[in-house]
Amino acid sequence: GATHSTLVICDEAGQIVGRAKGPSTNHWAVGIPGVAERIDAMARAAKAEANLPADQQLTAVGLCLSGAEAEETNRELETYLHTHYPTVAERYVVCSDTVGSIQAVSSLGGMVIIAGTGSNTLLRNPDGSTHGCGGWGHMIGDEGGAWWIARNAIKTVFDHRDNLKRSKYPIERVWQLIQEHFGVRTLHDLLDHSYGRFCKTAYAGLCAKLASAALDERDPLCRKLFDEAGQSLARSVCALQDKISPDLLRPGTCTTGSSSLLDIVCVGSVWLSWDLLREGFVAELRQQGFPHDLRLLRLTTTMALGAAYLAADTYKLSLPRDYTGNYDVFYTYRVASGNANGNGTAGHDTNGRC
Repeated sequence: GATHSTLVICDEAGQIVGRAKGPSTNHWAVGIPGVAERIDAMARAAKAEANLPADQQLTAVGLCLSGAEAEETNRELETYLHTHYPTVAERYVVCSDTVGSIQAVSSLGGMVIIAGTGSNTLLRNPDGSTHGCGGWGHMIGDEGGAWWIARNAIKTVFDHRDNLKRSKYPIERVWQLIQEHFGVRTLHDLLDHSYGRFCKTAYAGLCAKLASAALDERDPLCRKLFDEAGQSLARSVCALQDKISPDLLRPGTCTTGSSSLLDIVCVGSVWLSWDLLREGFVAELRQQGFPHDLRLLRLTTTMALGAAYLAADTYKLSLPRDYTGNYDVFYTYRVASGNANGNGTAGHDTNGRC
C-alpha cells in the first residue's frame, strides 16, 4: 500500500505460517530500490517467523503493490530483486494492489474499490482482461480517498475565508480539526504542510478526525465531505459498467427479480466510515441507473493472501484455499426497488440465490 504493507508466507496446505508488516511499497514514493529493500526486510522477518533460513528462496512471490500499474516498471522491480536480493524468491509476479484484493475472494475475477490514503477501482474479468478507473495519485485523482477528503475539507475552509466560494455549512469545527491535526494557527501556517513539508499520509490522517466529528457530533460539513466521497466511489463503479463481462455476473436476488449481481471488494480505511458514505454512494448508483445488484465485501484476511493465490495460479502451483472464509458481506444494493440492506455475513451464499 501507499502507507503500509503486509507480507505472508503460505505452506503447501495453504496455511499462513509467517507474516511481516512494513512501510509503503509504492515505487512512486520510495523508488524501485527502496521497494526492493523493504520487500527483502519483510521477507526475512516472515521467514524467521516461519522458521525458515533467511537465505532459503520462496517458491514464488506475488507482489500486489500500490503504484504497480505499468508492466515496464513491474519488470524493472522483478529484475532488481533478482539481482540485488537473490535469496528472497525464485520467481515473482508483480501487479497492482487492486488485483490482490480480487484474488483473495475469487479466482474468476471481480471488482475492487480501494479507498485508503488514495483511491483506485479495478475490474478483472474471467478472461484475465482488466479495466481501471482512477489510481492516478493525488495530483490527478484519488477521488473518495482519505487524502481527497482531507484536501476538500481544507479547500472548503480556504475558499470560505477568501469569500471565493462560501460554504453552505459552518466551517468552524472543520477549521478547528485542521488546526489541531497540523498544529497550526493560521491559514498561512498550513502552507508549509501543503508544500514545503508536504506528506500525503499526514494530510490523509486528518480524514479520521473528520469522520469522528461527522459520526459523534454530526457536524454538517464533515458529513457533506463523506457524502461527496461516497458519490465519487460509486461513480468509479459506473464508469466501468460497460466493461463488465456477463461471465462475471451471477444470478440476482430473488426478492427483486434482478437478473445479475456483481461482487465488489472494498479495501481501505475510508470504508470504515461506510455509514457516512452510504447515502451518497447509493444515490449516485440510482442517478446513473447502474443495472446490476451489488454486494459489497470486506476482507476478513489480508490482501497479501490474494497475492499468494495469484503467484500460485500464475505458476500452476497447488495451493488449497477456501474463499468463503476470506470476506464478509457488509452491504447489498438491489436495483429493482432501489433498496439495500447491510445485514450480510460471511460467505458467498449470504443472501440466498434464486
